[in-house]
Amino acid sequence: MAESNTDTKSSNQMWGGRFASGPDAIMEEINASIGFDKKLFAQDIRGSVAHATMLAHQGIISAEDKDKIVQGLNTILSEIESGNFEFSRRLEDIHMNIEARLATLIGPAAGRLHTARSRNDQVALDFRLWVKEELEKTERMLTSLIAAFLDRAEEHAESVMPGFTHLQTAQPVTFGHHCMAYVEMFGRDRSRVRHAIEHLDESPIGAAALAGTGYPIDRHMTAKALGFREPTRNSIDTVSDRDFAIEFLSIAAITGMHLSRLAEEIVIWSTPQFGFVRLSDAFSTGSSIMPQKKNPDAAELVRAKTGRINGSLIALLTIMKGLPLAYSKDMQEDKEQVFDAAESLELAIAAMTGMVRDMTVNTQRMKAAAGSGFSTATDLADWLVREAGLPFRDAHHVTGRAVALAESKGCDLADLPLSDLQAIHSAITDKVYDVLTVEASVASRKSFGGTAPSEVRRQIAFWRARN
Repeated sequence: MAESNTDTKSSNQMWGGRFASGPDAIMEEINASIGFDKKLFAQDIRGSVAHATMLAHQGIISAEDKDKIVQGLNTILSEIESGNFEFSRRLEDIHMNIEARLATLIGPAAGRLHTARSRNDQVALDFRLWVKEELEKTERMLTSLIAAFLDRAEEHAESVMPGFTHLQTAQPVTFGHHCMAYVEMFGRDRSRVRHAIEHLDESPIGAAALAGTGYPIDRHMTAKALGFREPTRNSIDTVSDRDFAIEFLSIAAITGMHLSRLAEEIVIWSTPQFGFVRLSDAFSTGSSIMPQKKNPDAAELVRAKTGRINGSLIALLTIMKGLPLAYSKDMQEDKEQVFDAAESLELAIAAMTGMVRDMTVNTQRMKAAAGSGFSTATDLADWLVREAGLPFRDAHHVTGRAVALAESKGCDLADLPLSDLQAIHSAITDKVYDVLTVEASVASRKSFGGTAPSEVRRQIAFWRARN
């Protein structure tokens, strides 16, 4: 007897203190998903109402039972929304928690709800509905972010700033043009969101466990009731598909990357060394030891959120990569990744929209920086091609000599005397000075999509009509 007690004690120690009752407790811990899939309660109830209504319409269950089921489900919805619903881990998931409560409320009629469906197509439906709603929310948030950039672009269509390659001054551009670059980026993100909604707009309910059902159900009816374009066309693929979740995470990762690039620029621009922008107090913090500091913490955290989103994408791709058809329990691990990424993405877009709208732009500092680093050198080369007839490669060489001379004298190209420029090439006249200012440089870039204020305003008008 003592030996038996010792064995039991050793066994429990092996399982660990958290699992005092042994293997059963471990199985409950690893199997239960209610801790996170309770987020799907509204979608689960909505799907069940549509399913019950269809079953009654098809004569599979009685109208009386349908009415009881719908009334009970609406009661459960109110209980959950008011915080008066008790979730049980022993019931594993959101589906069984709701079904058990329904049985308590309406009795045997609750057992008819699961006719012609499985938890496999039920969770596919709930999750797909949730992702669709999240994509629609993301679309609205991206539209607001684009609108914020359009306002700043219009405000600064003529504000000159340095354009960079390799983070080195390249050519003058306008801040409006720079803002419009992000409009294009986030416009592509929104386009991907819209395509993803179109891709997932098929109803999984009715696929049952994997083979469909022998009951005379109407899947087109449930698809329409739930706002889907049509039902899915293969029951095996239906219950094993998580492409919609992976596509959401892919979009979130790309959008997060764009947000992170913007965040990096804001971090750089807000340093005293650049001083291009100043963030509002709402999106900055101070230092606990250095009173002069104003840290761009919101931008830095947006930059960091991208890592979490990328991790969620890789996690779900890894979960799905080796699964045979059709459903496997591994797929229970899909939701936490999507929920976490969605929360991170929402917060990042909201924070960035606020920063773009609130930040103060120092146009004088930008203009001063725009002329640094011989940023109008290309304009000199273009003038030599256009006015002196030089091949561009020769003009490039002449301009390089002019830049070297200005650098040795510690002045800008526009400050070089005409005699110095003519010593480099005799075809240069005093008209060259007309193109060596940053204002003239940006005004000349009138090619479609260029930085000239007139072209920036054209693109703003295009996006205003599109947004």
